[in-house]
Amino acid sequence: MSASTALTALSALSAQTPTTVGEAERVIRPLVESYGVSGTEAPVRETVKRLLPSWVKTETDTAGNLWVRVGKGDPIVVIVAHLDEIGFRITRIRDDGTLELEQRGGFFPSLFEGRPALVHTEQGPVPGVFMPRDSVKAGERRTPPPLRADVGVSSSEAVEQLGIRVGNTLTMVKQYVRMAGSRAIGRSFDDRMGCAALILALRHLDRARLKHQVIFVWSVREEIGLEGATAVANQLGLSTARVHAVDTFVTADSPLEVQTFAAAPVGKGAVARALDNSSITPPAQVDSLVALAKRRAIALQVGTTNGGNDGSVFAPYGVPDVPIGWPLRYSHSPAEVVDLKDLVSLGDLTRAIAEDW
Repeated sequence: MSASTALTALSALSAQTPTTVGEAERVIRPLVESYGVSGTEAPVRETVKRLLPSWVKTETDTAGNLWVRVGKGDPIVVIVAHLDEIGFRITRIRDDGTLELEQRGGFFPSLFEGRPALVHTEQGPVPGVFMPRDSVKAGERRTPPPLRADVGVSSSEAVEQLGIRVGNTLTMVKQYVRMAGSRAIGRSFDDRMGCAALILALRHLDRARLKHQVIFVWSVREEIGLEGATAVANQLGLSTARVHAVDTFVTADSPLEVQTFAAAPVGKGAVARALDNSSITPPAQVDSLVALAKRRAIALQVGTTNGGNDGSVFAPYGVPDVPIGWPLRYSHSPAEVVDLKDLVSLGDLTRAIAEDW
């Protein structure tokens, strides 16, 4: 057997090797621990590129989206996950050295009060704290003031000496933490799980099975209005036959929630979004996806949930949106909970979509 033949055989064998929980964790950990508030996704984009297989050729468009094209011919299918995370942006540096902030994305800022923060500057991260709100009298009710941050100095000049400027972003300090079994907690699983699923799909992709072109996209600025995906939709337009947004399924699988809506248990596999606030998946497409998962023995749930997805911006071009995701507990909080088995399922489903649908 020649060296080239052996290499081809090894590549084919690798493509057929199933994803494991260990591999899934080795991909998701560095993604979660990379920082990228909407509009500043470059560090996450570089992490994605490092985790991709060596044969992949990437492109970065003018919006900041990362593209990978595989296969040839029509129809074109787009699979998209977003790089950005929720966080804050500095709008003003006060004379006393505290930082006024605006939210980037939708969440409850009270969840960040009193927690360690990082200001992301051109010179590197600067530690700080999200300041707890002022105390109120017993029985008094009022709207809490906007969240501010403190970096440990007492003047605007001292803040600027640290390299901090208006426009810099802030996040809480993040850490991926493995729990018992295959569970994990952290900040920004939304949508680093989707990013990881695309990476895992490409690592195990059998390119010989591709029947048409598939475009994998890691998009930017999803949390502030699907801006990156809109640029992709405007470019591809009517040439796209189908789009799959790979994003969070906000599940009601937590102790205090009613199980009549968004009931997709954590650890029971990927989820097909039949309906959310931005799109309705055609029933025939849901049925086709379920049949594909059964043929490939991939765990798949079907449900409805709140939130939107990147694929919805393709709707004006008449492109069916078939979003998929995974159950996420405590979405957009400092302690999101996932199950790595769901990431394995999601990566395998993403690969199956590329190869067989």
